[in-house]
Amino acid sequence: MKKNQQTKLIHAPRQAPQLINTIQPPLYRASTIIFDNTDALFNRHWTDEYDYSYGTHGTPTTFTLGDNIAQIEGGKYALLAPSGLSAINLVNSCFLSQGDEVWVADNIYGPNMEHLQNLKSRYGISVKVYNPIDASTFQPTEKAKFLWLEAAGSVTLEFPDLVNLVKKAKQLNILTALDNTWGAGLAFNAFDFSNEHLSVDITVHALTKYPSGGGDILMGSIVTRNQKLHHQLFRMHAIQGISISGDDVSQIQRSLSSMQLRYEHQSQSAIKLLNWLKQQKEFVQVLHPSDEASAGHTYWKEVCKEGHSAGLVSVILDPKYTLEDVRKFCDALTLFKLGFSWGGPVSLVMLYNLNEMRSLEHTHLKQGFLVRFCIGLEHSEDLIQDIENAIKTLNKP
Repeated sequence: MKKNQQTKLIHAPRQAPQLINTIQPPLYRASTIIFDNTDALFNRHWTDEYDYSYGTHGTPTTFTLGDNIAQIEGGKYALLAPSGLSAINLVNSCFLSQGDEVWVADNIYGPNMEHLQNLKSRYGISVKVYNPIDASTFQPTEKAKFLWLEAAGSVTLEFPDLVNLVKKAKQLNILTALDNTWGAGLAFNAFDFSNEHLSVDITVHALTKYPSGGGDILMGSIVTRNQKLHHQLFRMHAIQGISISGDDVSQIQRSLSSMQLRYEHQSQSAIKLLNWLKQQKEFVQVLHPSDEASAGHTYWKEVCKEGHSAGLVSVILDPKYTLEDVRKFCDALTLFKLGFSWGGPVSLVMLYNLNEMRSLEHTHLKQGFLVRFCIGLEHSEDLIQDIENAIKTLNKP
């Protein structure tokens, strides 16, 4: 059949062979996926391991990254979401129903708490708070459905009593979900983290951080070893129309090969910074799980047997410093940029008022404004010098 030039532009008469071996996998951009025939269309099911039916359900590009993230974290099944928070919200939406009780650590990632409070006001979800370093404060009722864990916790970086919290949840058939962004699947295996081979049910990971590594891509993941849970999550993923850009996926896939190297470098820099910060009189407390004086250190040592930790260190400034003083200190930093997130090449700083963030009393935390340092790839001595220069603003008359 003779074709018009316009038709030839869409249906090219020749196509180069599609199968070659390259270091990076091919990038697939797809909304519509073409079926070879009606048998291929109807003899498929959404629970197939690789269901190529529509772009939102997955392409070789998204499935490849998902498989790699699952392998890194010690799981089997993975889903991708547009951000870490989107992944968290998907989990909450999938498993929480009216009247259910969900337990969260007092140091939980703030936006997760906001989402749960929204569910509470709209659907009658009961949100209970526990102290992550005191498993006895986790006192679920018969309505308890879900336990959120975070290792280490947001901002104050306490490592939780993961072993006893998960044990108690499993005894009561309560689902466990771990925000694994800090550990990134590298500090410990969330699906096998004790001598008794304890495992959480689900991990959520902000791939925005270490897997991306560039501070430029937003993405999240949900990983499990349980096929039934995966199918429940996948169904909600499809119902909500969650989709990921293939271009973004390929960028994170490209960064995975250097993730462990970057993680270890930033962790080592954080340790150097930790040791120096502890000597500065302006800081009344330095928070990092590897430090023996930090709350949760014993639990960190129990689970992170290789001694790995992320590149975050928080400090609490002497209470004599006002908010204005602390803001001047942060503004005086030049290498540390004021911004949220971590895991990228540029070091970041953020200030917090703990009195506005916590609902339980924490006697292990001193009074004063908190500043969190997120270590990038700069040389540690330069970062120390940057903080040393900024400290001078605190001591001006």
